[in-house]
Amino acid sequence: MADLQLQKKGKKNDNGVGSVVDFLLANARLVLGVGGAAMLGIATLAVKRLIDRAASPPDDKELDEKAEQKSLEETWKEAVLVKTSPKFSRKTKRIDLGVPVSQEETGEPVPEPLSAEQDKPADELKKAPICFTLQERLLDYSRHCAGASERREQAGCRLVLDIMAELQDFLRAKHPEMPFSAMQLGGPLGSCLPIGCSEHTGLTLPLVLEPELWRFIPGHETILNEPQFWMVKREDMEFTARGSSPWDRFMVGGYLSSRTVVESLHKTLVGSINWPAIGTMLECVIQPVIAPDDLKLEVTHSDFHMIIHILPMVAAKDTVLLAHHHPNAPAENLWHQSFYDEEARLLQELDGADSGVRLPCLQILHGICRQNPSLRQLPAACLRNVILHLSNETSDWTQPDLADRFLQVLEELIGYLDKGFLPGYFNGNVNLFSCLREEDIDELGYGLYQVFTDPDSSLKK
Repeated sequence: MADLQLQKKGKKNDNGVGSVVDFLLANARLVLGVGGAAMLGIATLAVKRLIDRAASPPDDKELDEKAEQKSLEETWKEAVLVKTSPKFSRKTKRIDLGVPVSQEETGEPVPEPLSAEQDKPADELKKAPICFTLQERLLDYSRHCAGASERREQAGCRLVLDIMAELQDFLRAKHPEMPFSAMQLGGPLGSCLPIGCSEHTGLTLPLVLEPELWRFIPGHETILNEPQFWMVKREDMEFTARGSSPWDRFMVGGYLSSRTVVESLHKTLVGSINWPAIGTMLECVIQPVIAPDDLKLEVTHSDFHMIIHILPMVAAKDTVLLAHHHPNAPAENLWHQSFYDEEARLLQELDGADSGVRLPCLQILHGICRQNPSLRQLPAACLRNVILHLSNETSDWTQPDLADRFLQVLEELIGYLDKGFLPGYFNGNVNLFSCLREEDIDELGYGLYQVFTDPDSSLKK
């Protein structure tokens, strides 16, 4: 009862402060920029908590929170010192960001929060819309917004398979000298990960390399010392003349050039294939992307829109390398090591072992990032790897804990962005943020901070 009275009193005292805080936060980003607004947000939340406590009588719980008070003071000092810094600052405790600590974390019973509707007259309460808890909102969003219907998923899979068959037949007829293995479904369709209503998927195109003529060189052994970028070197040039392998014409400096392979396939994809005719036959519109360093098809169906990435791939033993470029790739003969299959398989195994919600959590985060323009540039691999890292630290992923795990994933992401380094789960030397610019990291930090402090606004249909 004492805790409920404190919450009511805090709520009344918050009316005046709340309007000032809302005005400051609404205009802070224009004046202070992304990093400054984030810092102001943390500081104002801390100040509101201090004002509430000053206006309320002390109790036993406040004595137990002296350590947390110290953290709040540190947060305030940090906000004052670095509010002009572009970096997004973060404290390790969730209470520093104004989020209540769960019962599992404290070991103490937590009273039910007093909703705003309980203070309203009975007539107004009847007219008020139903308010979901965060747990209920997440489950509702997962069912109706983030996921795809079974009918849409089946239709999308059939369409991608039909496009894959047409593309594979054309490549074999057009380039019989280039030994490609059978194309494979990639992305969520190929791994059974949950997909959204407007999702990216992929088609891998394996190149058949002669094992005695080509050798994979790990990224840390190259002159660039980039763990995620490998090289494929041509061997035995003194004994086997150039031209002994059909892939020799794609060499640059003695290495198989991923960019040259992509550019050659792009010319075929854009200039040789009659996509309007194929689209008419499949009852959709297919348009190849014009950018020469990207192999993508935009597919528009009556029920959905899909982007299909075509990824040339080379593999040896357990190593899978993709010819997938991004603007920050330091050279044209680099191949990107992919752990997608391992990540997807482990997430499914973990959820299967404890009836967990890692995959629903991933699906919800995908949906939020897809709908938020400032979060669309966040690589999907970052979400998968953060959940895998967190699974090592937190074992309870059952459905009743979905809300806690959702907030915890966001908090972890913000922390990694603050450091500018997110290690890969299967290779800790790989920084999954390496493809992002500093301003991208700031934008992502601010966007995730908004989702963390006000998740309901991101879960609207």
